[in-house]
Amino acid sequence: MKRGMRRVRIARAASPAYVAAFRALVDRIGEGLAGAPQSLLPIRMFVAGGAAMHFYVGQRVSEDVDAVFSRRIGIPDGLAISFRSPDGSPRMLYFDTAYNDSFGLMHEDAHDDAPVLILPGRSRSILEIHLLSPMDLAISKIARFSPVDRDDIAALARDRLIASRSLRKRALEALGGYVGNVDVLRTSIDLACRIVDRERPTSL
Repeated sequence: MKRGMRRVRIARAASPAYVAAFRALVDRIGEGLAGAPQSLLPIRMFVAGGAAMHFYVGQRVSEDVDAVFSRRIGIPDGLAISFRSPDGSPRMLYFDTAYNDSFGLMHEDAHDDAPVLILPGRSRSILEIHLLSPMDLAISKIARFSPVDRDDIAALARDRLIASRSLRKRALEALGGYVGNVDVLRTSIDLACRIVDRERPTSL
């Protein structure tokens, strides 16, 4: 299997309504790409943020989808899908057109290493969905490092999807391509690894 073609196993705790809404959203994006030359397809969509977190651990339902694409594409205006959260309350899932992964910490191989999200019955011939790997998802949260980001790192560690030693190694590699205050980021990397060790004491 070529690099980046591992498959994501959707968390059992994931909300079926959320998964259905996400599928409807990406299908809407795919409809706009159907007329593209075959030589350009499939276009790859790389999902980060709360959406990727939900597929991995089933934790918190994010209302926005943070994603970038392997090519420049057009996104339908006002792209949003209604669904109900696990508690039955009405929610909206929308595509965040302001998201840009160049503003955070990201390993240069993050897209190549992003596994494929398989949604049963959905063709990958036009739009192929990838989630950032759990490790790169954790790294993407280190620059902002808000309480939500820390909770997400802890959740990934509890589900044994990341380990502190490999997180530190990958994050320091990512730091080589970052322009900015690296001292602050080094401190955040240390704190992130402590969170992982707290949640997963036997980290590799």
